[in-house]
Amino acid sequence: MKITTIALRQDVKEKIMEFGSKSETYSDVILRLLESAKQRQLQDLLMDEKETVSVKSALFSAKKRWRK
Repeated sequence: MKITTIALRQDVKEKIMEFGSKSETYSDVILRLLESAKQRQLQDLLMDEKETVSVKSALFSAKKRWRK
C-alpha cells in the first residue's frame, strides 16, 4: 500500500490522538473516526423525520383513498 504524508497543525494532531491508543497509528484512528462518522450519517438519514407522517395519519389517508 502506498504511504503518503499529510501536514497537520500540532493541535489537530493532538486531537486525533485523543481518540487513539498507544498501539494505533494515525491511519487506524482516522479510519475508525471516518467509519463512525459514516455510521452517524446513515443513522441521521434513517431517523430524519422531515416530510414524514404518523402511521395513524398514513392509514387514515390510505383508507380514505382506497374506499369503494
